[in-house]
Amino acid sequence: MFSKTPTNTSMKNYSKLIHQLTVAILESDAIVIGAGSGLSTAAGLTYSGKRFKEHFSDFQEKYGITDMYSGGFYPFDTLEEYWAWWSRHIFINRYQKAPYAVYEDLFTLVKNKDYFVLTTNVDHQFQLAGFDKKRLFYTQGDYGLWQCSEPCHQKTYDNEEIVRKMVAKQTDMRIPSELIPHCPICGKPMTMNLRCDNTFVQDEGWYTACQRYEYFIHRHKGLKVLYLELGVGYNTPGIIKYPFWQYTSENPHAKYACINMDSCFVPGEIMGQSICVEGDIGEVVKGVVKCSKHKL
Repeated sequence: MFSKTPTNTSMKNYSKLIHQLTVAILESDAIVIGAGSGLSTAAGLTYSGKRFKEHFSDFQEKYGITDMYSGGFYPFDTLEEYWAWWSRHIFINRYQKAPYAVYEDLFTLVKNKDYFVLTTNVDHQFQLAGFDKKRLFYTQGDYGLWQCSEPCHQKTYDNEEIVRKMVAKQTDMRIPSELIPHCPICGKPMTMNLRCDNTFVQDEGWYTACQRYEYFIHRHKGLKVLYLELGVGYNTPGIIKYPFWQYTSENPHAKYACINMDSCFVPGEIMGQSICVEGDIGEVVKGVVKCSKHKL
């Protein structure tokens, strides 16, 4: 059991931390990125406020929905309405790049390194920014995939083509009935491939990505590995945060770095191997990009 120690980032030591993080990236043999929702938020993929009103003001007026997250659970009366909502949600969060270039800046830092990405995000912004899809493990699903709502079989289906049609052809917050997706095996309605309950489908692609990630971790044991945690909270700490702490404690050559807007915590057992920066992830990443150019 780790003992969590709070860390604070002041303006006085901010530059020092940026320098330390830059050096850790440049000197690492491998980098494992662990990304949570805070990273996408920093990139501008916000689910409420101005962005929500820009894309869903009609749904807000008619149904009283106030943000994209709660809208995903709204009990729409018809599948035509349900998919009008979800097609818009998928389109702006999965098939459009994030408003700010945080993911692109992050790719600039690691593209010439041996890297792998583990993430609980489902928006696939990593791939849109240029990251190698064979180096990505999306543990909680993908907005770009559908599955049988039963599910009657363990397979997922790409939805980009039909989602674009739904967005283009919907009127009055309804899609044409002929566009409603049904399972090709049992005929039941399709649903999102998101880990919400025990019906989540882990298809062949999911298991392949999992195996690649496990092999990457095994292959770099004992080397200079940087475990770079970005925007990870405590909703599912057992996926990224706790394993990163454990891997770092087991390897004296490893380093753990955490960037988050909220309070950062680091186990006292790995304090000497850790770099924690409280602040906007986008600004920190930009700072490291700038600093790395001077170090090369």
